[in-house]
Amino acid sequence: MGDAARRNSTRTDGAEPVARRMWRLCEPVHALIYFAPGSLRATADLGPSFWSRYVAQRAAPLGPVPAAVVVAAFGGFAPDRIVDALAGVTVPPEVALGRRLTGIDAAWRELGLPDDGSVREAADLAWEAAQACEDAGRVLGAANRALPRPAEAHLALWQATTTLREHRGDGHLAALAVHGVSPIGSHVLKVLAGESPERDLRLGRRLPDDGWEAALARYSPEEAAALHTAVEDATDRAAAGPWAALGAARTERLAALLAPIAESCWTVVPSPNPVGLTR
Repeated sequence: MGDAARRNSTRTDGAEPVARRMWRLCEPVHALIYFAPGSLRATADLGPSFWSRYVAQRAAPLGPVPAAVVVAAFGGFAPDRIVDALAGVTVPPEVALGRRLTGIDAAWRELGLPDDGSVREAADLAWEAAQACEDAGRVLGAANRALPRPAEAHLALWQATTTLREHRGDGHLAALAVHGVSPIGSHVLKVLAGESPERDLRLGRRLPDDGWEAALARYSPEEAAALHTAVEDATDRAAAGPWAALGAARTERLAALLAPIAESCWTVVPSPNPVGLTR
C-alpha cells in the first residue's frame, strides 16, 4: 500500500482515524475472554491465578516458546510478572487454544449475543481484514493470523478481532520503541493522558516504584501529551493496512455490525481499564 493510500485509510472525515475506531469496536469483543463470567469459568483450570490464565490464553498461539519470547511479545509487563504467571500455567498451549474458544462460546451465549446472518457477515468481513494484516515484526498478530478459522461464526468473529487487536498491539510496541519510550514510560504516558487508572496499571503489570518514579520525572505534562499523541498516531498508521485492504464501504459495514456487539460486551468489560479503552 502506498503512502497516500495509507494516509487516506487512517482518517475518517476529519474525526477519529479509522484504525482507532475499529480498535474501539474490536477490543471489547476480544476482552470477553478475560472478563466474561462464562469465559472465566471455562478457563479456570488453566492456572491458579488470573494472570496465569491470562498469559496461558494470550500466549497460546505462540506455541511452546521460552519465557523470554512471551515477555518480549507482551511488551508492557514487568518480566517477573510474565515469568511467574507462566510458571503457574497448568496446560500446554494447544489445550489453552481450545479452552479459550470454549470460554468465548460460553460468554457469547451467556450475554445473549446474536448468532445469525449478521454475525456470519461480520465474521467474513473481519476475517478478510485480519488475513490482510502484514506479519513482519508482529509476533502475536502473526501467530493469531496463522490459526485456522473456527467453524462457528461467532468464534470466527472473535478470533478475527483478536488477530486485528494483536496486530495493532505489535505495531504499538514498535511505535513506542521508535519514539524511545520504555515499557514503564508507556504506562506513565497512558496515565498522564487520563486513559487508565495508575493503581491498576502498576499492580497488574507489577511495575516497580523506582522505575515508575523515574519515568514520571522524565516528562513534563506538555512533553508527555505530545509524545503520547505521536505514538498513538504512529500506531494508527501501522494498523491501517487491514482496513485499507477491506475498503471504506465494507469497513463501515463491519463497524455497523460490530457496534451493538461491542456495546453488549461492555456490560462485562470494565471501563476504565488498563488497556486504556473506555466505553
